[in-house]
Amino acid sequence: MELFYKVLFYLSGFIIFWAMIGYPISLKLIGVLYKSRTLKKDYSHYPEVTVMVVAHNEEKVILDKLQNILKLNYPQEKIEYLIASDNSTDKTNNIVRQFIKKHQCKNIRLFETKDRKGKTNAQNEAKKNVTTEYLVMTDANSIMEKDSVRELMAAFTSEDISYVSGRLSIINQESSDISGAEASYWDNDMSIREIEGRIQTITAGNGALYACRTKDYYAFDPIQSHDTAMPQFYALQGKRAIANHDAIAYEKAGESIGDEFSRKVRMNRLILKHILPDLRILNVFKYRWFSYFYFGHRTCRYLLWISHFFLFISNALLIPESWLFTVVFMGQILFYILGLVKLITKSDNKYLSLVYYYCVTIAAQWVGVYNIITGKAKSVWEKAESTR
Repeated sequence: MELFYKVLFYLSGFIIFWAMIGYPISLKLIGVLYKSRTLKKDYSHYPEVTVMVVAHNEEKVILDKLQNILKLNYPQEKIEYLIASDNSTDKTNNIVRQFIKKHQCKNIRLFETKDRKGKTNAQNEAKKNVTTEYLVMTDANSIMEKDSVRELMAAFTSEDISYVSGRLSIINQESSDISGAEASYWDNDMSIREIEGRIQTITAGNGALYACRTKDYYAFDPIQSHDTAMPQFYALQGKRAIANHDAIAYEKAGESIGDEFSRKVRMNRLILKHILPDLRILNVFKYRWFSYFYFGHRTCRYLLWISHFFLFISNALLIPESWLFTVVFMGQILFYILGLVKLITKSDNKYLSLVYYYCVTIAAQWVGVYNIITGKAKSVWEKAESTR
């Protein structure tokens, strides 16, 4: 049994290390080898495009969003606007209708789903009304930089590029330690995605701003999210999903731990499936760097919840074997204590906040797994008010 405990200890430790430290470092080193490979752009590429805004009960922000998209720097004769309302029951639809009446010279349409089945379902249904060559999707609470659509379209420089993700910029990172920790996470993750896309393909996008070729759009199961489903789907087809971080959308992060925890639980509603969603990913000879990217950036991260559990248990059982195991076990205890200190004292210490944020992330993964096992995982959710 001792050998089994050691294998469990070192394997769990490796997964945690690789997900949080090893993979990011290795990718930066690989990026140096591919430094001559840069993101190509064609600013003469002005295809017809539909900007789809998905909303559910967004009366607080929908007017700002509508005003925002009309200010986009893109030829007006080549851009359409489609508001996909996921069975909104507040004033959202009325606000959109009134806005359309006041701007009849603009090509703005409202699509209403009959039932609330979540964001992906609303996108699937609304997409049936899209006739343009490209589709840009964005959230109702995201404010787009005026050149964002132009930047997204400029990145479609070859037929094998099916998806381009923009950059999400957190605008309230100073509002709380939670929003600050989320902003730090996104900054680090954006640098990883930039390298992945430059070399071959990214493993995930973000829902605030992204685009795809309309012909390549796939109607995913409503419980799936485009953020994770689309890049993987295209990669397995031999196509590319890339990132153009000059296409920017601004958004608020959750300012309370409750909002952020709920958001992370939603993100993990398919965590077990995402560990290895398709065996083909293991075929490094066919999918090359994508296999490496997915293992380091996704598989290992989706295994953090169980890896921390096995590391703790196996470490406790190995304490009698060596002083090394005692030191590591005490380190784990100290790490979790620091998270509790942050929770109890509400300290604004940056390092305590990062430890706490990480612990919350792991806890959210556990809740996500619980929801899957108990059948509570769903495609719809209540939005976080602090992000509005």
